[in-house]
Amino acid sequence: MSNIYLGYHFTVEPKDTSDSELAKQLGSEILVAELGEKPFESFIETEFGITAYIQKDLWFEAILEDIYILNSPEFTISYKVEEIDQVNWNEEWEKNFEPIDVDGKCHVRAPFHPITGAEFDIVIEPKMSFGTGHHETTHMMIQHLLEMEIANMKTLDMGCGTAILAILAEMKGAKPIDAIDIDNWCYLNSIENCERNNCSQISVYEGEATLLAGKNYDLIIANINRNILLNDMQTYVDCLNPNGILLLSGFYNEDISFIDASCTEKGLKYDKKFERNNWVSLKYHK
Repeated sequence: MSNIYLGYHFTVEPKDTSDSELAKQLGSEILVAELGEKPFESFIETEFGITAYIQKDLWFEAILEDIYILNSPEFTISYKVEEIDQVNWNEEWEKNFEPIDVDGKCHVRAPFHPITGAEFDIVIEPKMSFGTGHHETTHMMIQHLLEMEIANMKTLDMGCGTAILAILAEMKGAKPIDAIDIDNWCYLNSIENCERNNCSQISVYEGEATLLAGKNYDLIIANINRNILLNDMQTYVDCLNPNGILLLSGFYNEDISFIDASCTEKGLKYDKKFERNNWVSLKYHK
């Protein structure tokens, strides 16, 4: 098989511009999920959307024919294709993935970055950049966890992405930990990252909130998006043990009133907020 790749450079433009950054992120995530069902093997988030890579020998003319989001009424998605010879993936990642430092305590890096002296040193294989810590919401969730004493807390990382938050939770002594994501790519990458960081307390599952029936947790971490959080909030509350903690992110400052109303009407009490570039993360307890 040849080492020639095709790079698809997608531009994702939401038609509703009222919440364009969040909508673009969600559109890009849906596009990655759909392309992940094809032979595309690597994804990089860009300023305009995503770039997806596929080996030329695995490409076929109708490869994008049944990608639903390309014809979605909610997005305008365009792309251009270039042929790339002898892709050096480490070089690609080095160009697009910088190590992250959260409050000097937690470093998130790729395998090709040097080991740091941080108290919590997390190694993530950056096959796509969602959930690697670069996004404001993941950064703030890390901040919450760094401040908390979570040893021996039974924990759920809902919408785990790369499992970075579950990994940090184990490093801080939480156990046992469930990590759940609806996307198959995220499920597989989470398993890989847990193994890479020598985690033994994390169980990774592919699915959605229906998997939570009959489960209970001391700590629930949910970094998803406003609509899913609101839809599944009662499930989270039902799973939360007395005095349990719920960490939420994936939404903007303007969404706080909706999230807070849902939490308070279900008996949760507000504790704290982090804000970063208009994204927010909230902490509640039962």
